[in-house]
Amino acid sequence: MSVTDSHHHFWWLSRHRYKWPEAAGDQLNRDFTPEDLARELKSCGIDGTVLIQVLHETGETGEYLDISRQEKFVRGVVGWVPLADPPAAARALETLGPRGKLVGIRHLISNEPDPEWILQGKVHESLKMLATQRLAFDAIPINPRQLEAVLATARRLPDLSVVINHLGRPPVPEQGWEPWAGLIARAAECPNVSMKLSAGLDIVMRWRWSTAEIRPYVDHVLERFGPDRVMAASNWPVILLGGGYVDVWRGITDLVSSLSASERAAVLGGTAERIYRL
Repeated sequence: MSVTDSHHHFWWLSRHRYKWPEAAGDQLNRDFTPEDLARELKSCGIDGTVLIQVLHETGETGEYLDISRQEKFVRGVVGWVPLADPPAAARALETLGPRGKLVGIRHLISNEPDPEWILQGKVHESLKMLATQRLAFDAIPINPRQLEAVLATARRLPDLSVVINHLGRPPVPEQGWEPWAGLIARAAECPNVSMKLSAGLDIVMRWRWSTAEIRPYVDHVLERFGPDRVMAASNWPVILLGGGYVDVWRGITDLVSSLSASERAAVLGGTAERIYRL
Protein backbone atom coordinates (compact mmCIF):
# COMPACT_ATOMS: atom_id res chain seq x y z
CA MET A 1 0.00 0.00 0.00
CA SER A 2 1.36 3.40 -1.00
CA VAL A 3 0.68 6.09 1.62
CA THR A 4 0.11 9.69 0.50
CA ASP A 5 -0.21 12.91 2.45
CA SER A 6 -2.57 14.75 0.10
CA HIS A 7 -2.20 18.27 1.51
CA HIS A 8 0.81 20.19 2.75
CA HIS A 9 2.73 23.41 2.09
CA PHE A 10 6.26 24.82 1.97
CA TRP A 11 7.37 28.42 2.35
CA TRP A 12 10.45 30.56 2.66
CA LEU A 13 10.02 33.96 4.30
CA SER A 14 12.76 35.48 2.15
CA ARG A 15 10.88 34.67 -1.08
CA HIS A 16 7.32 35.84 -0.41
CA ARG A 17 5.29 37.73 2.16
CA TYR A 18 2.90 35.70 4.24
CA LYS A 19 0.21 37.07 6.51
CA TRP A 20 -1.36 34.88 9.16
CA PRO A 21 -4.31 35.69 11.43
CA GLU A 22 -3.29 37.19 14.75
CA ALA A 23 -4.74 34.15 16.52
CA ALA A 24 -2.14 31.96 14.81
CA GLY A 25 0.66 33.63 16.78
CA ASP A 26 4.25 33.39 15.55
CA GLN A 27 4.56 29.63 15.15
CA LEU A 28 4.20 29.78 11.37
CA ASN A 29 6.61 32.68 10.90
CA ARG A 30 9.64 30.66 9.84
CA ASP A 31 10.73 28.64 6.85
CA PHE A 32 9.16 25.22 6.30
CA THR A 33 11.17 23.24 3.77
CA PRO A 34 11.28 19.85 2.04
CA GLU A 35 14.04 18.79 4.44
CA ASP A 36 11.78 19.56 7.40
CA LEU A 37 8.90 17.53 6.01
CA ALA A 38 11.05 14.61 4.82
CA ARG A 39 11.89 13.76 8.44
CA GLU A 40 8.19 13.66 9.37
CA LEU A 41 7.27 11.54 6.35
CA LYS A 42 9.94 9.00 7.23
CA SER A 43 8.69 8.80 10.83
CA CYS A 44 5.16 8.05 9.60
CA GLY A 45 5.98 5.74 6.70
CA ILE A 46 4.54 8.10 4.09
CA ASP A 47 5.65 7.53 0.51
CA GLY A 48 4.49 10.65 -1.33
CA THR A 49 2.70 13.97 -1.02
CA VAL A 50 0.62 16.60 -2.78
CA LEU A 51 2.00 20.13 -2.39
CA ILE A 52 -0.71 22.82 -2.12
CA GLN A 53 -0.54 26.53 -2.96
CA VAL A 54 -0.49 29.14 -0.21
CA LEU A 55 -0.51 32.42 -2.15
CA HIS A 56 -2.53 33.77 -5.04
CA GLU A 57 0.62 34.02 -7.14
CA THR A 58 1.61 32.02 -10.20
CA GLY A 59 5.22 32.63 -9.15
CA GLU A 60 4.77 30.47 -6.07
CA THR A 61 3.09 27.79 -8.16
CA GLY A 62 6.06 27.79 -10.54
CA GLU A 63 8.44 27.37 -7.62
CA TYR A 64 6.36 24.47 -6.29
CA LEU A 65 6.43 22.80 -9.70
CA ASP A 66 10.21 23.11 -9.75
CA ILE A 67 10.29 21.44 -6.33
CA SER A 68 8.12 18.61 -7.67
CA ARG A 69 10.88 17.82 -10.17
CA GLN A 70 13.58 17.99 -7.51
CA GLU A 71 11.93 16.16 -4.61
CA LYS A 72 10.88 12.61 -5.39
CA PHE A 73 8.27 12.49 -2.62
CA VAL A 74 6.31 15.47 -4.05
CA ARG A 75 4.11 13.62 -6.51
CA GLY A 76 1.77 16.46 -7.43
CA VAL A 77 1.19 20.19 -7.05
CA VAL A 78 -2.12 21.99 -6.62
CA GLY A 79 -1.31 25.53 -7.71
CA TRP A 80 -3.06 28.83 -8.41
CA VAL A 81 -4.12 30.65 -11.56
CA PRO A 82 -6.38 33.75 -11.88
CA LEU A 83 -9.71 31.97 -12.27
CA ALA A 84 -11.66 35.24 -12.45
CA ASP A 85 -9.75 36.12 -15.65
CA PRO A 86 -10.21 33.18 -18.06
CA PRO A 87 -7.73 34.36 -20.75
CA ALA A 88 -5.04 34.94 -18.10
CA ALA A 89 -5.87 31.59 -16.49
CA ALA A 90 -5.48 29.86 -19.85
CA ARG A 91 -2.09 31.48 -20.41
CA ALA A 92 -0.94 30.53 -16.92
CA LEU A 93 -2.00 26.91 -17.36
CA GLU A 94 -0.18 26.74 -20.69
CA THR A 95 2.99 28.06 -19.06
CA LEU A 96 2.80 26.11 -15.81
CA GLY A 97 1.63 22.75 -17.12
CA PRO A 98 4.94 21.64 -18.68
CA ARG A 99 6.97 22.93 -15.74
CA GLY A 100 6.18 20.12 -13.31
CA LYS A 101 3.56 17.82 -11.84
CA LEU A 102 0.52 20.13 -11.91
CA VAL A 103 -2.50 18.09 -10.75
CA GLY A 104 -4.96 20.75 -9.63
CA ILE A 105 -5.75 24.38 -8.89
CA ARG A 106 -6.93 26.03 -5.69
CA HIS A 107 -8.30 29.47 -4.92
CA LEU A 108 -8.73 30.54 -1.29
CA ILE A 109 -12.46 31.17 -1.46
CA SER A 110 -12.29 31.24 2.34
CA ASN A 111 -10.60 34.65 2.07
CA GLU A 112 -13.07 36.19 -0.38
CA PRO A 113 -15.54 38.76 1.06
CA ASP A 114 -18.23 37.42 -1.28
CA PRO A 115 -19.23 33.92 -0.10
CA GLU A 116 -20.51 33.21 -3.62
CA TRP A 117 -17.30 34.30 -5.35
CA ILE A 118 -16.95 30.90 -6.99
CA LEU A 119 -20.32 31.25 -8.75
CA GLN A 120 -19.15 34.02 -11.07
CA GLY A 121 -19.54 33.23 -14.76
CA LYS A 122 -15.90 33.98 -15.51
CA VAL A 123 -14.74 31.69 -12.70
CA HIS A 124 -16.90 28.87 -14.05
CA GLU A 125 -15.43 29.49 -17.51
CA SER A 126 -11.97 28.89 -16.06
CA LEU A 127 -13.14 25.88 -14.06
CA LYS A 128 -14.38 24.32 -17.29
CA MET A 129 -10.81 24.59 -18.58
CA LEU A 130 -9.61 22.67 -15.54
CA ALA A 131 -12.15 19.95 -16.25
CA THR A 132 -11.03 19.72 -19.87
CA GLN A 133 -7.40 19.38 -18.77
CA ARG A 134 -8.34 16.85 -16.07
CA LEU A 135 -7.10 19.11 -13.29
CA ALA A 136 -8.89 18.98 -9.95
CA PHE A 137 -10.24 22.07 -8.21
CA ASP A 138 -9.49 22.29 -4.50
CA ALA A 139 -12.12 24.23 -2.55
CA ILE A 140 -11.66 25.50 0.99
CA PRO A 141 -15.05 26.63 2.35
CA ILE A 142 -15.13 27.67 6.00
CA ASN A 143 -18.80 28.57 6.40
CA PRO A 144 -22.16 27.23 5.16
CA ARG A 145 -22.66 29.85 2.43
CA GLN A 146 -19.27 29.13 0.91
CA LEU A 147 -19.95 25.39 1.05
CA GLU A 148 -23.35 25.93 -0.58
CA ALA A 149 -21.63 27.78 -3.43
CA VAL A 150 -19.12 24.95 -3.87
CA LEU A 151 -21.96 22.43 -4.09
CA ALA A 152 -23.79 24.56 -6.67
CA THR A 153 -20.59 24.69 -8.71
CA ALA A 154 -20.10 20.92 -8.50
CA ARG A 155 -23.65 20.35 -9.72
CA ARG A 156 -23.30 22.82 -12.62
CA LEU A 157 -19.91 21.41 -13.69
CA PRO A 158 -20.27 17.63 -13.38
CA ASP A 159 -17.06 16.98 -15.33
CA LEU A 160 -15.00 18.99 -12.81
CA SER A 161 -13.34 17.06 -9.99
CA VAL A 162 -13.97 19.11 -6.83
CA VAL A 163 -11.90 18.35 -3.73
CA ILE A 164 -13.26 19.90 -0.53
CA ASN A 165 -10.43 20.66 1.86
CA HIS A 166 -10.34 19.97 5.60
CA LEU A 167 -13.65 18.10 5.96
CA GLY A 168 -15.58 21.19 4.88
CA ARG A 169 -14.76 22.93 8.18
CA PRO A 170 -16.75 20.85 10.70
CA PRO A 171 -17.72 22.72 13.89
CA VAL A 172 -15.24 20.77 16.04
CA PRO A 173 -14.19 23.62 18.38
CA GLU A 174 -17.84 24.49 18.99
CA GLN A 175 -18.87 20.81 19.28
CA GLY A 176 -21.70 21.57 16.85
CA TRP A 177 -23.29 19.51 14.10
CA GLU A 178 -25.73 21.31 11.81
CA PRO A 179 -25.81 22.82 9.25
CA TRP A 180 -22.44 21.21 8.48
CA ALA A 181 -23.69 17.61 8.63
CA GLY A 182 -26.60 18.24 6.27
CA LEU A 183 -24.37 20.04 3.79
CA ILE A 184 -21.90 17.16 3.86
CA ALA A 185 -24.71 14.73 3.07
CA ARG A 186 -25.71 16.89 0.11
CA ALA A 187 -22.09 17.18 -1.05
CA ALA A 188 -21.79 13.40 -1.06
CA GLU A 189 -24.69 13.24 -3.53
CA CYS A 190 -22.40 14.87 -6.12
CA PRO A 191 -20.26 12.06 -7.59
CA ASN A 192 -17.57 14.53 -8.70
CA VAL A 193 -16.89 15.73 -5.13
CA SER A 194 -14.29 14.21 -2.81
CA MET A 195 -13.10 15.19 0.66
CA LYS A 196 -9.83 15.63 2.53
CA LEU A 197 -9.58 14.20 6.02
CA SER A 198 -7.69 17.03 7.71
CA ALA A 199 -8.12 20.09 9.92
CA GLY A 200 -7.83 23.62 8.56
CA LEU A 201 -6.34 26.83 9.91
CA ASP A 202 -9.74 28.12 11.00
CA ILE A 203 -10.03 25.14 13.36
CA VAL A 204 -6.50 24.61 14.65
CA MET A 205 -6.11 28.25 15.71
CA ARG A 206 -8.68 27.45 18.41
CA TRP A 207 -8.47 23.70 18.92
CA ARG A 208 -5.79 21.19 19.87
CA TRP A 209 -5.92 17.99 17.85
CA SER A 210 -8.07 15.36 19.55
CA THR A 211 -8.78 12.16 17.67
CA ALA A 212 -11.77 11.47 19.91
CA GLU A 213 -13.31 14.89 19.33
CA ILE A 214 -12.95 14.86 15.55
CA ARG A 215 -14.02 11.22 15.15
CA PRO A 216 -17.83 11.82 14.85
CA TYR A 217 -17.24 14.26 12.01
CA VAL A 218 -14.84 11.92 10.21
CA ASP A 219 -17.25 9.01 10.66
CA HIS A 220 -20.03 11.08 9.11
CA VAL A 221 -17.87 11.97 6.11
CA LEU A 222 -16.75 8.35 5.62
CA GLU A 223 -20.31 7.09 5.90
CA ARG A 224 -21.62 9.56 3.34
CA PHE A 225 -18.72 9.67 0.88
CA GLY A 226 -17.22 6.23 1.28
CA PRO A 227 -13.46 5.62 1.53
CA ASP A 228 -13.02 5.89 -2.25
CA ARG A 229 -13.81 9.62 -2.07
CA VAL A 230 -11.90 10.50 1.12
CA MET A 231 -8.15 11.17 1.28
CA ALA A 232 -5.86 11.56 4.29
CA ALA A 233 -4.11 14.92 4.59
CA SER A 234 -1.92 16.55 7.23
CA ASN A 235 -2.16 20.26 6.31
CA TRP A 236 1.45 20.62 7.49
CA PRO A 237 2.82 22.99 8.71
CA VAL A 238 -0.50 24.68 9.57
CA ILE A 239 -1.48 21.63 11.62
CA LEU A 240 1.42 22.34 13.99
CA LEU A 241 -0.81 24.95 15.62
CA GLY A 242 -2.97 22.06 16.79
CA GLY A 243 -0.51 19.21 17.27
CA GLY A 244 2.67 17.49 16.11
CA TYR A 245 2.83 15.90 12.67
CA VAL A 246 3.42 12.38 13.97
CA ASP A 247 0.62 12.62 16.54
CA VAL A 248 -1.85 13.96 13.97
CA TRP A 249 -0.97 11.35 11.35
CA ARG A 250 -1.30 8.59 13.95
CA GLY A 251 -4.68 10.07 14.79
CA ILE A 252 -5.72 9.95 11.15
CA THR A 253 -4.67 6.31 10.84
CA ASP A 254 -6.58 5.52 14.03
CA LEU A 255 -9.69 7.19 12.59
CA VAL A 256 -9.69 4.71 9.70
CA SER A 257 -8.48 1.68 11.67
CA SER A 258 -11.91 0.03 11.71
CA LEU A 259 -12.17 0.04 7.92
CA SER A 260 -11.23 -2.96 5.82
CA ALA A 261 -7.70 -3.19 4.44
CA SER A 262 -8.80 -2.05 0.98
CA GLU A 263 -10.79 0.84 2.43
CA ARG A 264 -7.84 1.99 4.56
CA ALA A 265 -5.62 1.78 1.50
CA ALA A 266 -8.02 4.07 -0.35
CA VAL A 267 -8.13 6.78 2.33
CA LEU A 268 -4.39 6.62 3.05
CA GLY A 269 -3.31 6.83 -0.57
CA GLY A 270 -5.48 5.30 -3.27
CA THR A 271 -8.08 8.06 -3.41
CA ALA A 272 -5.46 10.79 -3.78
CA GLU A 273 -3.64 8.81 -6.45
CA ARG A 274 -6.83 8.43 -8.48
CA ILE A 275 -8.31 11.92 -8.03
CA TYR A 276 -5.05 13.71 -8.70
CA ARG A 277 -3.76 11.14 -11.22
CA LEU A 278 -0.46 10.94 -9.35
